[in-house]
Amino acid sequence: MAEFINPTLVPKRKLATGEEIPCIGMGTFGSDRFTPEQVSNAVAGAIRCGYRMFDCAAIYCNEDLIGEVFAAALQEGVVKREELFITSKVWNDMHGKGDVLLSCAKTLRDLKLDYIDAFFVHWPFPNHHAPGCDGDSRNPNSTPFSVDAFMATWRQMEHLHDMGLARHIGMSSMTIPKLEAVLPLCRIKPSLIEMELHPCFQQQALFDYVVAHHIMPIGFCPIGSPTRPDRDMTPDDIADITLPEVVAIAKAHGVHPAVICLKWAVQRGQIPIPFSIHENEYVSNLRCTMVDPLTDAEMKTLKTVERNCRLIKGQVFLWPSATDWHDLWDENGVIVK
Repeated sequence: MAEFINPTLVPKRKLATGEEIPCIGMGTFGSDRFTPEQVSNAVAGAIRCGYRMFDCAAIYCNEDLIGEVFAAALQEGVVKREELFITSKVWNDMHGKGDVLLSCAKTLRDLKLDYIDAFFVHWPFPNHHAPGCDGDSRNPNSTPFSVDAFMATWRQMEHLHDMGLARHIGMSSMTIPKLEAVLPLCRIKPSLIEMELHPCFQQQALFDYVVAHHIMPIGFCPIGSPTRPDRDMTPDDIADITLPEVVAIAKAHGVHPAVICLKWAVQRGQIPIPFSIHENEYVSNLRCTMVDPLTDAEMKTLKTVERNCRLIKGQVFLWPSATDWHDLWDENGVIVK
């Protein structure tokens, strides 16, 4: 059996409710590179190694197999349900009236759970694309962000919380202008927000905004997502793990540069959700949160490697009149219509 890391020794983060959750989770997005069987096998190994937080989503097309893993682990007594923090997300094509409940119900059925610990609005608009489409594809039915449409979806999220089906609700891939527009309208505020966070894309202003509003930031692409879909790769992208500063710090600690990205994320205060199908990698990812922290000087150095390098640009969600992917991210401080 692989190394077991005692989950009680993994550092914790505290939500606004006072609940503590692990400082690191395991992502499960691998549908463009890995089979559902490979992903679910990795989840099975990760549970036995000590992972207790898992980030899932309906669009990843593997929740049914991951559900079998969860069920087996619970039945065999490897872990208790209350020790796990499992998240999932409603996909963009399920924002309509009543659809959020249906989406959550399917996720619960597939994951073989009675409740989800956190349920997210995956993207802040109902725009979606065909499976396997290229980066230039646009759905003619896509629309710009609408406060009214988003809040109609969020009301359904709040209802899930009221029903006890989602213990926490969250948002993902938001911007400060969008949050400023919707947070005052929320009856139940998001407990967590997923956002792209890695050394080359630190989103300091958004990070600070989220933290100031007592919302826990969950960082996806924490090591620069080298296995992200081809449609999300552009020639100008920077690989975090090849930056000289990151490589130098990794050599000083005797670890892979990816580990330095995760240490930075944890010490900064976000919850990274790295993914790997390789046991040695996901064990190393969990272990690194507990040992050999980065120095203050190293953290300061990593703060300087910010390159404003967004990797998940979302261009497949553009509406017909949009100029390019920058319109999705309200970079001038206003919501682009």
